[in-house]
Amino acid sequence: MSNLTFSWRVDEGAPLLLRTFLREKKQVSKRLLAAVKFKGGLLRVNEMEATVRHVVKTGDLVTMVLPPESPSPSLQPEQLLFGIPYEDEHMLVADKPGHMATIPSRDRPGGSLANGVLHYYKQQQLQATFHAVNRLDRGTSGLLIVAKHRYAHDLLSRLQQKGGVKRCYKALVTGVLSEKVGIIDAPIDRKPGSIIEREVGPGGKSAITHYKVEAESNTHSLVSLQLETGRTHQIRVHFAYIGHPLVGDGLYGDHDEGLPHQALHCDHVAFTHPFTDEVLYVEKNLPKEWRPFVECMHPIH
Repeated sequence: MSNLTFSWRVDEGAPLLLRTFLREKKQVSKRLLAAVKFKGGLLRVNEMEATVRHVVKTGDLVTMVLPPESPSPSLQPEQLLFGIPYEDEHMLVADKPGHMATIPSRDRPGGSLANGVLHYYKQQQLQATFHAVNRLDRGTSGLLIVAKHRYAHDLLSRLQQKGGVKRCYKALVTGVLSEKVGIIDAPIDRKPGSIIEREVGPGGKSAITHYKVEAESNTHSLVSLQLETGRTHQIRVHFAYIGHPLVGDGLYGDHDEGLPHQALHCDHVAFTHPFTDEVLYVEKNLPKEWRPFVECMHPIH
């Protein structure tokens, strides 16, 4: 996907600097604009090469050519199994398995969704790198938005920061919740002495989780969740805090419940497509390994 090109007509607010048009009207980030300038991209006004200091007028045709992209040499393509329930020229929505990390680490340089997506791009002959819009912990399965180029990543990240990307989760938790619909409002902070664990504490950052019990058995509950904030391990910490840790969560609960990782799944995402204005709704069924728990539950109405 080298030299991807975007063109627009200037239709309001002119005259103004090309930099202002791109930054304020088209939400091109300062970082992307610098990449266009210094890493092989191009700006044109009415088919003539221009700088960001060029003054554009109503009716002018502005063209932005993105610089070519290539992944870091340390990020290697790897054939891995994952689903792609939605894809277009600007993005894809991946279905990340629970055992798979979103990106590789120093200790685990392979086996991540990023490695798998790069292999997929290579098969499709796309010259692109991995731009995750949201992240899912290792052990958390489900839907993850991946931008195919830097401009899409800019727009989708901005949309997410403004609350325009709705992500809903399902979780299997231990025990039966007395309140079937509720809000957990408890600040989350780092746990002293740990670089990984979090805990509820008065000095932490605000964290709010909305939940609804969908089904339950005598020993477990299936809950749907929506986050008002997005703190690290928020769902896992909140449900451990109220005495109902996630099934299989060895960090905040009991790992030995028949699942190899925490039972947390991003089951749908919804947002307005930044290039087409289409409202997208992508949904994914629960993981198969949850069936032994769910099949013995009765629904909560």
